[in-house]
Amino acid sequence: MAKTRKGAAGPKTAPTPTPYDEGLHFCPLGGSEQFGVNLNLYMCDGRWLLADCGIGFADDTQPGVDILLPDPTYIERNPGRLEALIVTHAHEDHVGATAYLWERLGRPPIYCTAFTEAILYNKFRDRGVRGAPVTIVRPGSTSALGPFAATCVPVAHSIPEAVGLIIDTPRGRVYHSADWNLDPTPPVGWTTDEGMLKRAGDEGVLAYIGDSTNAQVEGTTPSEAEVYEGLLAAFKKCKHRIAVTGFSSNIGRVVNVARAAHACGRKVCVVGRSFHKMIAAAEKLGYMDGVPAFLAEDDLERTARDKIVLLVTGSQGEERAALTRIAGGNFAGVRLEGGDTVIYSSRMIPGNEKAILRVQNLLAQRGVAVVTPAEAEGVIHVSGHPRQGDIARMYDLLRPAIVVPVHGEPAMLEAQAALARARKKGPKVIVPANGAVIRLDGDAPGVVGEVPTGLLAVEVGGRIIDAEHAAIGERRRAAAEGVVHISLVLDRAGALLGEPRVDTIGLLDDRLEGDADILDDLYDAVEAEVAGLSDRARADDEKVEDAVARAAKAFFRRAMKVRPQTIVHVLRV
Repeated sequence: MAKTRKGAAGPKTAPTPTPYDEGLHFCPLGGSEQFGVNLNLYMCDGRWLLADCGIGFADDTQPGVDILLPDPTYIERNPGRLEALIVTHAHEDHVGATAYLWERLGRPPIYCTAFTEAILYNKFRDRGVRGAPVTIVRPGSTSALGPFAATCVPVAHSIPEAVGLIIDTPRGRVYHSADWNLDPTPPVGWTTDEGMLKRAGDEGVLAYIGDSTNAQVEGTTPSEAEVYEGLLAAFKKCKHRIAVTGFSSNIGRVVNVARAAHACGRKVCVVGRSFHKMIAAAEKLGYMDGVPAFLAEDDLERTARDKIVLLVTGSQGEERAALTRIAGGNFAGVRLEGGDTVIYSSRMIPGNEKAILRVQNLLAQRGVAVVTPAEAEGVIHVSGHPRQGDIARMYDLLRPAIVVPVHGEPAMLEAQAALARARKKGPKVIVPANGAVIRLDGDAPGVVGEVPTGLLAVEVGGRIIDAEHAAIGERRRAAAEGVVHISLVLDRAGALLGEPRVDTIGLLDDRLEGDADILDDLYDAVEAEVAGLSDRARADDEKVEDAVARAAKAFFRRAMKVRPQTIVHVLRV
């Protein structure tokens, strides 16, 4: 992936006209109505700019799916318009889809900070994608991108080098906040430059497109500095091995864990690929300078259990993450046992509750104590996102004419909308849905149209399909109601030769008397169905298969009140 001082020019093909070629428009193609899959499109007089391109995580209603991507179809259908993609920071929900979709987006130049570029480089390499022109930007720098002049505002967040974007256009100024908070003393990275924001507000801000994640939470977000004290207090109470799990991208948290462990006479051992990758990027840029050295996994067995803190991936219950495997006793060389403690220095992302609780139950069965932020006496996790008081402060700095809440589920968007509407001489508030096209300039700003949007699913094997693909629905039905496979051997005249073969998944166990009786009844039903067909129908494999499938489904509805996925195969001899 090439690093350039200036991004390559976009395609020269003549763009197809759209209804949004005049004026300044904003369209979230992902990231509004749900967590993750952020893909934010700005359109000014026929030229386009993208902010972020992130993933979402599949839940247990999407079997066989690893991650989710925003659907870039609208951009694909309108080539030649996109000036650039700006990635505001290196969290997966903002950067993770870039390597998957960059070519489908028309191979635009990419702009991001140095830490984000280090993470993005690895993603492009892992995907085997080459030739992406990346311009590394610095705080306060401005990139001229067609009608857009994008200025990077340094902001505090739970990852190094996050930025917000002041986007100046001939039609007005927009502030795209991305993720931020107002932590005055982050252990790693930047503070939010309130001076830049105030100057932007003094000069006039047309619209604020802002983070809604914690808009339902009163007060202001605590500082990461409080987490150090909370972890230190928690560590002092533990007599045996400690494991801390959290988000691997939170380098400030890594630093706090290392310092708190050192203060307690312990060494930190990092376990899990994503932690190693993030820490390597942070070391390259000097963010780990002065942090006590980590303990290698190979040295664990030679180190007393009360002198160790494991820093492990898997805070969200991810199936292949280190903590999940350790809890199940499936991680070679690393184990937890009775008297040990696991500290969750993270929040529970909506949709991950079942997976997280499954891991915590496995730990409890091993006699391992589990400490979550709700149970800890001190602060062991703070969010990287603004609470209500922080959002109000942002409004004071910017004084926008329009507020568009993004980045969150509907209740979160509405919570920020309520905050904006409650202000004296408050701004106009427009709550978007994914795919909504919002005109920001002109006499009547508001939703003026809708474009295609949706989600793509990356299967565990790497194939990318539509999230509504029939295969996912079939897997879901199979998981819920089982699968029946029936094999029939018929002669040329259509007579059944021998007993049907029946295999079931998730339905019956023929070693059990009651289940064996159900199978016997199913054999009888299948044989009766074949015998009842006309000679002409029995001579047609497809008609036999359809008839037997219908009979089997009807049988299971009567016998077990389920509708399993049913597959019938006919062999002629």
